[in-house]
Amino acid sequence: MNQTTIQVSRETREKLKRVGRKGQTYDDIIENLLEISRRAIFFNDLDRIADTEEFVPLDRL
Repeated sequence: MNQTTIQVSRETREKLKRVGRKGQTYDDIIENLLEISRRAIFFNDLDRIADTEEFVPLDRL
């Protein structure tokens, strides 16, 4: 696996430690946070579409 170094503040590093579980790497923690973010964006988009778009019920087709 190719690795790189990213700079984060000590405060951010401590927050990552609190979010993670024993045995997780920072890479694992960040990947989990990104997946949570992707899901949140998806559901927010669904809510926005439901609130702003007109849907045709399937039983009317």
